[in-house]
Amino acid sequence: MADFGSDLELEDFRAGARAWLEANFPPSLAGKGHLAMAERSSPGADLTAWKKAIGEKGWATPTWPTEYGGGGLTAQQSRVLQQEMTKAGAFNPLLFGMGITMIGPTILDYGTEAQKAKHIPPIVRGEVQWCVGYSEPNAGSDLASLQTKAVDAGDHWVISGQKTWTSGAQFSDWCGALVRTDPAAKKHDGISFMLIDMHQPGIETRPIALIAGASPFCETFFTDAVAPRDALLGQLNVGWTVGKRLLQHERASQTGALGGGRTVPLPEIARRYCEVDADGRLEDQDLRTRLVRHQMDARTHGLTLARAAAEAKEANGATNAASVLKNSATHVAQTRAELMLEIMGAQGLGWQGEAFTREEIETVRSWLSGKAMSIYGGSSEIQNNIISKRILGLPDNTQST
Repeated sequence: MADFGSDLELEDFRAGARAWLEANFPPSLAGKGHLAMAERSSPGADLTAWKKAIGEKGWATPTWPTEYGGGGLTAQQSRVLQQEMTKAGAFNPLLFGMGITMIGPTILDYGTEAQKAKHIPPIVRGEVQWCVGYSEPNAGSDLASLQTKAVDAGDHWVISGQKTWTSGAQFSDWCGALVRTDPAAKKHDGISFMLIDMHQPGIETRPIALIAGASPFCETFFTDAVAPRDALLGQLNVGWTVGKRLLQHERASQTGALGGGRTVPLPEIARRYCEVDADGRLEDQDLRTRLVRHQMDARTHGLTLARAAAEAKEANGATNAASVLKNSATHVAQTRAELMLEIMGAQGLGWQGEAFTREEIETVRSWLSGKAMSIYGGSSEIQNNIISKRILGLPDNTQST
């Protein structure tokens, strides 16, 4: 009877979530989650209204504590909410940034009560934008070689150095950065995690142009920038631990765990562009086979994602399984982009002009930008190393004998 009652409660929640979405999600945005990133610097009225509604409801962060403005939902309720959002073509407009996916969860893990009270509510409501300061010109995959420094100046820190690939830095209000606070320590030691206000003269951002046309990445320069004493997240000189935890949250967000709205099935798109037989099947048998394989891969990824989410709940946080799922999510997304391009043919190669629909123009841009998935958040090779060492328990063959 307990399970039956729980099912009834979930169905009541489902009905309430569906009603709320019908009342608050603008139908004009259905299935257009990919546009939220492109329009975040100048969002239209409907997108602005949707951001405000979901932020105030707390459902942009459905499982976060209510005392900080989160939804306070159970994992089951959150899954039901995502199911109803997908049915409606709705999406979480606050996911496009580092606040919800990376910084917020890390502050919840390591922040003081004062830091949580200050930073979490604005993240929940989508009132601030965050970026992450990790990579440097000489510290990419070997991140622990970072040289950006924070010097203790008594009642504040003075920060100098350069970061690169800081996604969204040109739009950001705050930056969560790894900085060196003890240059005499070993490279993995002496690193701290700082919460830095981006609105100050000591910080300059320079967008990096990409082949996809957009510039989500920046070079970020710190020249005697300042941060108060309480900007330190976690313990002094133990920032490497905090930084690794943030990367776990990042990889979890890149697996598709947080949802992203409804996508049109590839076979449906293929029937618009490719020849079909009398029974309505695609005539190209090889294309049919590859579409089915892709659908199987996507379904397998989704099922593995659900299992990993349950395991992460038992482990009280993100696990190394995020590395497996990050690679499989990359494979599924990049394969879909390649198939989309093939299906559309010449129409999938349009960059601009009236001869191409908006969907066709977005296809080639998404195909190009999606190539970066194999690199950002830790390259596929880095994930394979994590999988081999931490999950499979294989020996480290990089050590000299």
